[in-house]
Amino acid sequence: MAPHTAPHTRHAVRRRSLLLGTAGALGAAGVAGAAGCARVPSGDSLARLRSQGTVRLGIAGEVPYGYIDEQGEFTGEAPELAKVVFKRLGIANVQPVATDFASLIPGLNSQQFDVVSAGMYINRERCAQVLFSDPEYQMLDSFIVAKGNPKDLHDYRDVVRTKARFATGTGYAEIGYAVAAGYPEKDIVILQDQVAGLNAVESGRVDVFAGTALTTREVVRKSRKAEATKPFAAIVDGKEKIDGGGFAFRRTDAELRDAFNAEIHKMKRSGELFRILSRFGFTESEMTELTAKELCR
Repeated sequence: MAPHTAPHTRHAVRRRSLLLGTAGALGAAGVAGAAGCARVPSGDSLARLRSQGTVRLGIAGEVPYGYIDEQGEFTGEAPELAKVVFKRLGIANVQPVATDFASLIPGLNSQQFDVVSAGMYINRERCAQVLFSDPEYQMLDSFIVAKGNPKDLHDYRDVVRTKARFATGTGYAEIGYAVAAGYPEKDIVILQDQVAGLNAVESGRVDVFAGTALTTREVVRKSRKAEATKPFAAIVDGKEKIDGGGFAFRRTDAELRDAFNAEIHKMKRSGELFRILSRFGFTESEMTELTAKELCR
């Protein structure tokens, strides 16, 4: 697996999970309030954020996208990238706010955050709710399985064929990929995050946990009981599905999204984007020229 400089210990991740216990309650409140908070103040959001001097960044507390390190500081590819981009847009401070993954879009639209980035795939359903920047990376899937991969699981079809006990995370795209392969949705075990998935595999409660290739290879680094499978593309409607992750903005904030996009494209051309993301385990193969427009289709 690709090395990186950030200290991703299981102890640190557990501390992040504890934080989510509190922040998740705030996120749940956002879900409840989203329907009653459809109106977003109009105006120039970029100018407003410049005036405030701070942008609130919604994250899901997931290594390596956005999390708390051993020193209690927010880090990850999303916060570190956001710091660089928003500083260049004239906004000095990025304030990460952790919540449950499923609460990110409702929280964004109910104005708990100004922008969201949490390893969130760009897809048609989400594009109907928010505006996405062009993706900063592309990603395949991978499984956490017991050492030696005793059930020989390499893709979702193998999970269906073997009737393996299958788990994934709250709100993860992998739920739909498993269902598309024929796995009964009612039988999918939904867990909080990849750490809970690792624990479930190690304890034998499930046979497999599905996540992004980067997430799975990071979380098993120090495990003696589990390993990550080789990355693979999910098959949906007979075609390979390659996903891309980007920052999400309210649909009223097109100007802010466009300004963010312009900076991301400059960083792609200069190689600066990869230099930032490589610190968190991303490889050259995960850099992408895909666009949000393509992924939204």
